[in-house]
Order: sequence, then structure tokens, then C-alpha cells
Amino acid sequence: MTLNGTWKFNWVQNADQRPTDFYKVDFNDKGWDNIQVPGVWELNGYGDPIYVNVGYPWRSQYKNNPPYVPTVNNHVGTYRKEIELPADWKGRQIMAHFGSVTSNMYLWVNGKFVGYSEDSKLEAEFDLTKYLRPGKNIIAFQVFRWCDGTYLEDQDFFRYSGVGRDCYLYTRTANHIEDIRITPDLDTQYKDGTLQIDIQMKGKGTVDLKLLDKEGKEVTTAQVKGSGKQTASMTVSNPAKWTAETPNLYTLVANLQENGKIIESIPVKVGFRKIELKNGQILVNGQAVLFKGADRHEMDPDKGYVVSRERMIQDIKRMKELNINAVRTCHYPDNNLWYDLCDEYGIYVVAEANIESHGMGYGDETLAKNPLFAKAHLERNQRNVQRGYNHPSIIFWSLGNEAGFGPNFEACYKWIKAEDKTRAVQYEQAGTNEYTDIFCPMYYSYESCENYSKGNIDKPLIQCEYAHAMGNSQGGFKEYWDLVRKYPKYQGGFIWDFVDQSARWYTKDGKEFYGYGGDFNRYDASDNNFQNNGLISPDRVPNPHAHEVGYIYQNIWVKPVDLQKGEISIYNENFFRDLSDFYAEWQLLANGEVLQSGIINDLKVGPQQTVNQKLNYTLDNICPCKEVLLNVAFKLKNTETLLPAGFAVAQQQLSVREYKAPENLLTEKKIAHDYTPTPVVEDNDSYYLIVKGENFHIDFERRSGYLSLYDVNGLSILDEGAQLTPNFWRAPTDNDMGAGLQKKYLAWKNPEIKLTSLEHATENGLVVVTAKYDMPTVSAKLTLTYRINKEGAIEVTQSMTTDNKA
Repeated sequence: MTLNGTWKFNWVQNADQRPTDFYKVDFNDKGWDNIQVPGVWELNGYGDPIYVNVGYPWRSQYKNNPPYVPTVNNHVGTYRKEIELPADWKGRQIMAHFGSVTSNMYLWVNGKFVGYSEDSKLEAEFDLTKYLRPGKNIIAFQVFRWCDGTYLEDQDFFRYSGVGRDCYLYTRTANHIEDIRITPDLDTQYKDGTLQIDIQMKGKGTVDLKLLDKEGKEVTTAQVKGSGKQTASMTVSNPAKWTAETPNLYTLVANLQENGKIIESIPVKVGFRKIELKNGQILVNGQAVLFKGADRHEMDPDKGYVVSRERMIQDIKRMKELNINAVRTCHYPDNNLWYDLCDEYGIYVVAEANIESHGMGYGDETLAKNPLFAKAHLERNQRNVQRGYNHPSIIFWSLGNEAGFGPNFEACYKWIKAEDKTRAVQYEQAGTNEYTDIFCPMYYSYESCENYSKGNIDKPLIQCEYAHAMGNSQGGFKEYWDLVRKYPKYQGGFIWDFVDQSARWYTKDGKEFYGYGGDFNRYDASDNNFQNNGLISPDRVPNPHAHEVGYIYQNIWVKPVDLQKGEISIYNENFFRDLSDFYAEWQLLANGEVLQSGIINDLKVGPQQTVNQKLNYTLDNICPCKEVLLNVAFKLKNTETLLPAGFAVAQQQLSVREYKAPENLLTEKKIAHDYTPTPVVEDNDSYYLIVKGENFHIDFERRSGYLSLYDVNGLSILDEGAQLTPNFWRAPTDNDMGAGLQKKYLAWKNPEIKLTSLEHATENGLVVVTAKYDMPTVSAKLTLTYRINKEGAIEVTQSMTTDNKA
């Protein structure tokens, strides 16, 4: 039974203003508002969104004092709903499921307190059997904007409050399956597969297990009987394997029987795959795959934390279009549906626990060293593993993000490695110590990546965040992947981040815009637009730099062999699939015009193979004066994983014949009977050094040395009062400002420039004007040289020398 929909709702600004008797059955809520569940308060008219990156949302008003949080501006939302139980639920266990509630919840049913939960990104489930009665019932709960758990949820995103995921009631018999845990494995040849199936029973019963293939045909069966924990195993000869390239799934159906009747049936998707750490690499089914990843927050521009199935599929479609094969659930567990979709469509997942506390710093005050938070660290990681264990897409677990390091994380790592021996565990703050299987730094430089890759530390390098995708970015992305493709131990990374997090907002006059931190009021803490670091915009339209990522991440590459003869090589960077599902389309262009084209339908290139290919074009009738380019695209033959037939998964351009521009050297033209006079320099003016020709007039200001007038044939090239001045600055990009470069290099914005000399000479019929400058504020010397011919054309050269202080 769904609990989604309309609830009675009360909101107060300060925690000490909250109602305290709302849970009573006879409480009068007729004066309360209505709110939709799921839904976040701030996007429904209750309070303003807060965006901060580092630091807690109360940082402008309250000093950190864990586990205590402020009362002022600690908004509280209170919910009430009347439900009616179906008559046939009598005698059954009844459970309540709240998919995600931020930041905590206190639950009452029919006036009685049921329980409390925090961890806003994991399900809260309560056994309501003894609290509910036949017919009508009152469910009430109260949510605080901030609680002690908020100290562990200092993520870089909008700080919304409320209910973020679906809520419902479900029932089951007294005897039921409490848990199913499926552990797949492959033999040493990665051919035949096994499943270990651990079933936790409540009461006694018989469970029939059937493994079905994608067509629903039975592959094998097993059976367990008894109570408590029961274990079964299955062996499958050469099953279809699961990888992000080949997301083959089976369905395991567990039918619990009682007196010959099926009383419970649970289907679970299964993927046969094996994860290993060998020789400093992480292997999937024996292959050292490359993680072409992105970090993704669960965020919708209209509903905040409430992300629909349609939006999730849209995100996966964009990932497939951009050749992204891996996602890190930053920085918390996602909706279970997200993992289902990653299983189905093929995305490797780093499943992260809901822990981030960088607002406390990484020193002695880090919560990773605070015993008060030890249990919370462990439970958040335990529950993350327990809920996600059966998903084949989850390749490794992440202990959290930017939360310091200490014994609390050591305990988490040890527990996971004992509980799940089939996956790797990572944590960025662990560096290369024994409490991480993967070295997963953030924003490592090219040099650092190369040095590590050459070194002898036996852990794969996979950056958990890199290539910060804010604004005009990704200019240096190729250089990272040149290293990834060079060094076996460097296996990729996760771009920060996938989608801009702005909220759709409206001005007072109704104009729509995407709002970010600081747009909503003038008093809440804010880190401004730093939440917009995405490859795609809030409405999922790719940003310009996304296309660079799609190109560098592509899995098919061509190289020239002999382009004069139409010979190229095709490299298949995939690890598990050949190119038979694609066709190649090529075009030969001369000065941008398509002259010849063709299609190759039969691409016989296996995984990780390179094959030479002859293209049937000729250069015979193309003018040697023209630039000739070869475009090659690889396209899907059929619809596949949300992408339509004909979609280009890879494309490349090769230069067959380069364009050679005519030399543009400024020289004195030698023309017979040319009586154009050599330019004349007038050096007697107090304010200007003047160069004149038959049809031009050029002035250099003596005080500054700058070119200040340039007239040709009576036309003024410079506006009145303008000067040709040196420039050492451009508008800072978002990433520049994130790195503080606009402050670091501020001296270059308007540096002091002092003219030390202004000289002129005549060389080979050209007038040469040289201006030399001293730049004391940046410890540099500058020279501007102007070479002027008798037609009035000017060649300008700027040169500069600096000392080590610049």
C-alpha cells in the first residue's frame, strides 16, 4: 500500500516551536497545510534552499559542537495521514518503508511511539504490526532539518529537507524470507559460473529456487528447508556474463512454500561476474577494465532529492551517449532503483556510504577519530553493503567521502572485508594505507599520476574525483587519458561531476532561471555557483565540454597506416565485445566538401584487438592545393541500451593532406616600376613618433610608446582615443576561481608598465619601431616591436623576460 500522496503538514522555522502532541489520534489538524510525499520542503514553499560545499549549513550562525545542532532555524516538519487497512491484511506482519527522510524521523502510529531513524539516504523500516488495527489508522511523523546525523552528511549539494523517496506499507506472513544474499563466482578460466545463495528464514519452510535466463527459461534449480540461515548453491555451464559492456542478467526466483502452497515469491536479478585484485590492477572477469566514470548526485531541478525513474533513465541514456561506463554514488546510497537500472543497462557502480564530514576538518577534530560517532560510521557502511549486496553493477564499496581518517573508518573497512570477500573497498582519505584496496585520490596532477603509475605500490590508481567539470572546462582531459592508456596500473577515474545541481526558480515577475547558492536569501550560508560542476545541465542537456569527454571516453579508435592508399587501423578498446554490432561510416572531404564516402558493415575486430582496414577512396582527382580530411564514425546497427540505431558511439578525423597556408611574412615587395615611396619617420613631434606612407599615417605616443593612431586610405583602424596595448589577462573561468587563480595572478591584470625607450630604424625597406618597458610589479621586461612596410601593413611582435619572482 503506497504512502505516497497527500499528507497533512505543519512547518515551523525553529525547533522549539514544533507541535508536541500532533501524534495523538484526536489531534485536530484541519488548520494544517497539505504536502505531497515524496517532496522536499524548500521546493514546496517551506524555507529556502541552502547550498554549501565545505562547512555545515548553519556555519553562518552556529559554531560546530557535535553532536549538538542549533535550535534556531532548525526547521521542523510534522506529517499526519489517515489510512485504512485492507481486510485481508489481518493476521499478517505489516512493515512501513520510508525510502529517504532528511534529516531524521520520529514515527507514531495511532498515538503510540514506534521508533526513530536517521541516515537520510537509506530506507527506514518499522514493524507496525502491533500498532495497527483493522480499519482506519493514523500515521504521524516528525522530521528535523538538522540532527546529530547531519554532522555526517556534509555533502557538496543543496541541503534540502523532507521526504526524498517512495514510502509504502507491505505485508508478509509470519513465516517469510527475511533476506536473500546471492554471491556469484566464475572459475579460474572465467567460463563456468556458480551461485551461492544464503537465505535467512523467519520461521520454518521450504524454499524452491529457480534460475531463469532472460527469456524466462529455467536454467537450474535448488531447494532449502528449515529455519534460520540456509545455504544453497548452483552451477551453470558457461553462463552469459555480466559486465558494463555486456549486462547479461538472470533472474533467481525464491518461492517459499507452506503446506504445498506458495506463500511468498521473491525474484532477484543475478549477474555472473568476478571481481579480483591482481598485480596492482582491479579485474572484472579477468580483464583490467578502464573506469570511464563520473560522480553523480541524486538531484532534480524541479523536485530536488525526488528523482523519478524517467529522470534516472534519462541520466543513464546521457551516460551511454558520452561513453561513461561507471558512476560513483556521491556521496551516499542512491535509490535502489538506480542500482537496478545500472544492472540492467550496464554501468559499473562505486557504492558509497552516507558519510561526509569535512566541515569538521581532517585533523584531531575529525569525526573519524571521535568515539561518539564510531557506531554511526559502522552502521552506515553496514547498511549500505547489506542493501546493495546482490547488485552485479556494484564493483566496489566506498566508505564515504572527505571525512578524515581514523579508527572509525578502520573498523568499517575490516567489517566489509569480512562480510563481502568478492568486492574491493576504497576510501580516498586512506591514501595508500592498508584500509583501502584502491588508491583513489582527488584531482591528482598529471605528474603525480605518472609517478604513481611508475612506482611499486601494489594498488590500482582510480581517481575518485578529477577533471573538475565546472564552466569552461575539460581542456586538459586528454592528457589524463594519455596516461591511463599508457600505464596498466592507472585504470581511470570519476569526473566531478555529472549534472549541474541548480534548481528551477522564478523571479518575482515570473521569469524562470536556474538558481544556485545565494539566490534565495541574503542571510543563509552559501558557496554560490560551485554546485554547478556538471557535464550536463540541470535539465540534462549536455554542456559544451561534455562532448570532449564523450570523445576521449570512446571505445573505438582509428589510426593512419597509409592514408594516401586509404589504409587505416581500427582498435577496439572494449574488453568483452567485438565490433559486430557496429558499422563504420567514412567520408573523404576536400576543403570541407564531401567528395567520397562509404560504409563498412562487417567489422571483424575482437575485444582489445587492432585490425587494418582498407577504405575505397582515391586522391587522384583532388587538387593538390586542397586540404583533405577523413572522417570515420562507428554507429550502432540496432537500438541498444537506450541508444537508437545509427547512433555514433565513436568518431574521429584524420588529416590525409594538411592545409598549407600561404606564408604571411612582412617583406618589402619587389615590383618593377613601383614608385611607392618608403615610409617616412617624423621624429620631431613632442607627443608622437609618426610614421607616414603614401596612403597611411601611424602614430606612436611618446609617453607610453603605444600605437595610438592607424589610418589607411583615410580609414581610421583604431577608435579615437584607443591604443594598441599589451594584455596579460583574460576573464577567469569557474575553475580558475575555484583554484583562486584570479587572486594568485591578480598582479597581471593591470601590471605597472613603464616605458624605458622608444626607438626606430629602417631595415630592408621596412620601418622598425621598438618600445621597451620595465614591469616592476611583476619583475619583468617587455619589448614591443612594430615592422611597417610601404603599404602600411604592420607586423607586431611582443616579447617578455621575467625573473623567478614573476
